[in-house]
Amino acid sequence: MLLVSAARSVPFARIAGRRSVSAIASKYSNAVYNAALAKSPQTLTQVHTELSSFTATLKQNKDVEAFVHNPTLSAKDRATGLASVFKTLEGAGSKKESVSDITKNLLTVLSENGRLAEVEGVVDGFNELVSQYNGELNVTVTSAAPLPKDILSRLESTLKQSQTAQKAKTLKVTNKVNPSVLGGVVVDFGDKTIDLSALSRVTKLNAALTQSV
Repeated sequence: MLLVSAARSVPFARIAGRRSVSAIASKYSNAVYNAALAKSPQTLTQVHTELSSFTATLKQNKDVEAFVHNPTLSAKDRATGLASVFKTLEGAGSKKESVSDITKNLLTVLSENGRLAEVEGVVDGFNELVSQYNGELNVTVTSAAPLPKDILSRLESTLKQSQTAQKAKTLKVTNKVNPSVLGGVVVDFGDKTIDLSALSRVTKLNAALTQSV
């Protein structure tokens, strides 16, 4: 299979702004991206659409979610489950179309290697690579509570002045909520992370106190 060899040969590359993506997931992300782009930009777009549909289905369908995160299934049950997933994806668009071999190959290899539960990380990494290909810069602003629109707009205006953003055609800012940051924000964009969270300050304070004792 194409993706098997690709996943073994593509070197690890950090997915910018996606710290939760594992090294293994990044290898699969690079593999499916390279395989799709090698065919054509149209194939890349098709795979991107299919994987977006799959992750949406994963969030909405409890049966699919249970299937993906069940490591005890036999090879036969995994094959049957994937066949059902492919049928779902074929009917997800405005017209029924066959799922691309690249998407089928990716999900099949992940399943056979016991890594289907990592598919969301793989898709996250793939989406980031597609965004880079399209000249997009995805900025993730993590805060303890949703940020008001005016603050996000001001932050976006500031980020547009950075050298990293000026190289991009478009800038997309997403606000993610994580109560553990306590206060302030953590901004991930390009290969940079700006940690202005209260959690970061508390961690540094605890470290300083520990060292001084």
